[in-house]
Amino acid sequence: MRVVVLGGLGGWPTAEQACSGFLVEHQGFRLLIDPGYATLQPLLARLPASAVDAVYVSHGHPDHCADLQPLLRARVLPDRPAPALPVYAPGGSLDPLLAIDESGLVDTAYELHAFAPGDTFDVGPFTVRTWSLPHWVPNAGARFSADGTVLAYTGDTGPSPALVELARDADLLIADATYVDEIPERNVGFLSSATEVGRYATAAGTRAVLLTHLWPGTAPDAAVAAARRAYTGWVGVARPGLLVDLPA
Repeated sequence: MRVVVLGGLGGWPTAEQACSGFLVEHQGFRLLIDPGYATLQPLLARLPASAVDAVYVSHGHPDHCADLQPLLRARVLPDRPAPALPVYAPGGSLDPLLAIDESGLVDTAYELHAFAPGDTFDVGPFTVRTWSLPHWVPNAGARFSADGTVLAYTGDTGPSPALVELARDADLLIADATYVDEIPERNVGFLSSATEVGRYATAAGTRAVLLTHLWPGTAPDAAVAAARRAYTGWVGVARPGLLVDLPA
């Protein structure tokens, strides 16, 4: 299983980096996770829009799903449209995004599979188990399992006992680390810090951690150092173009 980082920022993209977005490749199947702001261009630099096999969206905030809309245009508007793209998302979370375009323009570009956080289902070679995690809108953290390899992904989340279960013995945990340590009062309970990620990754026995959703301007080295206060495994930061190959 290979994870390709398209971006790793929360909130908004910068001139250098997109918001959180990941391409996961396994057995020739390409799963796009959270196509947030500005993730489409680095995706298209790697492969054509028609080569994406499915999309998973953790929640409906635009820094996690906005570039799904131009991806659908890139699949449906060419002279030879791509097949309908399977899109998996919490029920209702994509309704505002899918309604912004000209009526009917992208309707044939996707096949929406709505689920409730807590559901388990298959996407290509992956078994996807989801959890409801605390955020301002319904957010589905997920474990993507295939051939004995496990990728865990939190989406955006505040503290939750479910995080340890989600990350248990995962080969890689991609975790919300919006803040290094202190979380502003208005965001307490809805977003996480790198310090918190280190604690629950240790409790879960996670083999490696990739910090994502860093607030623009956050020093990546500071986030890594904060996570390492409680976690002794490998810690990285989601940076554009980073490749992480997980053991079979």
